[in-house]
Amino acid sequence: MLPYLREEYGNASSVHALGSRARCAVEEARACVAALVGARPAEMVFTSGGTESNNLAIQGVARSGGRRVLVTSPIEHASVREPVALLRDDGYEVRDVVVDVEGRVAPAAVAVQVDGAALVSLGWANNEIGTIQPVEEIAAVCRRAGAALHVDAVQAAGKIPVSVGGIDLLSISAHKLGGPKGVGALYVRDGLEVRPLLLGGGQERGRRAGTENVAAIVGMGEACRRAAAEQRHYAATVVRLRDALWTGLSAALDGVRRNGPPGPDGLPNTLNVSFDGVRGEALVAALDLVGIAVSSGSACAAGAGEPSHVLIGIGRSVEAARDGVRFSLGAANTGDEVERIVACTVAAVRRIRDARRAA
Repeated sequence: MLPYLREEYGNASSVHALGSRARCAVEEARACVAALVGARPAEMVFTSGGTESNNLAIQGVARSGGRRVLVTSPIEHASVREPVALLRDDGYEVRDVVVDVEGRVAPAAVAVQVDGAALVSLGWANNEIGTIQPVEEIAAVCRRAGAALHVDAVQAAGKIPVSVGGIDLLSISAHKLGGPKGVGALYVRDGLEVRPLLLGGGQERGRRAGTENVAAIVGMGEACRRAAAEQRHYAATVVRLRDALWTGLSAALDGVRRNGPPGPDGLPNTLNVSFDGVRGEALVAALDLVGIAVSSGSACAAGAGEPSHVLIGIGRSVEAARDGVRFSLGAANTGDEVERIVACTVAAVRRIRDARRAA
């Protein structure tokens, strides 16, 4: 990215040599992003991140005319739920599909709701509990009903194999792949009408106005290139760490519950756990004091003090939905770090429980 933050500061829409070099860099990055998800480069639209990609997909299709019915699930990210709620306020019909106790959406549940829908919007993998959805089967249901399918793949891309085959729109974000924050992309199937959110210049083939953030786009392209090359090694490494973490916690403590699916049905890097008698926020704070960063609910909702809508969506009570803690691992983590996380978490849980009993 550094050359495009220093000497190569051309506008990718300019026709002079400096601008042409910027344009070449953007298109090279676009090809890397497209390759990660099996798309054609011309089908990728650069955005400011996953939130904008989701908004462009949902509002862009809904406001293009035609059907006024949307289908989603109760466990989606806020950047899906909020634009859907806005459209509901504007008179669109919104239908929620049911999820099971592990957060899985059954294709049959989509089939019940999809008739007459313009768009189905679901996450490939859940951001809090890591549940992976049967996207290929859901896509077949949508095709038969004539509904467009938008998949939020922000959590999935680079961690598990992701392909746009059978999908109409797909969102990804650079920072979930090790790239810079503030840049993402939306796959839009060739021929699908999507009304732009941002109006102005003709950038991104008229689908997203605004001068391209060349340095960030270059960073995203490189992150996607590396993710494609390292995906298999990443998954194998991180699954071992995740499983060792779960084994250590569940063996050392009573009253431990895993939220979401076990083993191969979940993202390799995500472990969401509840500890009886321990509020999630208290454990997050205790681990932060010893240099371990975990989350309670979604990072986007941190500090809101609200129970996890995902845990409520899979049937947890409001109180229980405040207790889930998400451990997110990466290939840079080590076995020694996992052992330390287990030891520190066990000590913190015992301390919090003791303090609660003494109160």
